[in-house]
Amino acid sequence: MTSPVVYRSRVRVERIKGSLRRAYLPSEDEPVWFDVHSEIAAHYGVDIRDRKPHAATLDYLVAAAAG
Repeated sequence: MTSPVVYRSRVRVERIKGSLRRAYLPSEDEPVWFDVHSEIAAHYGVDIRDRKPHAATLDYLVAAAAG
């Protein structure tokens, strides 16, 4: 026996350039930006001096799990 699906997340993610992504999430008026910053950028060898850093997907996962 299977339960019916009660929720399906409608999320759309666009890769803009390199690690920069724009996500459209339910109940958010503006898109959410994902990229790399600080230690994550250093780990992957990404130079972020010429761009605005954004939270990484890892940051959102940790925040969601902690909530």
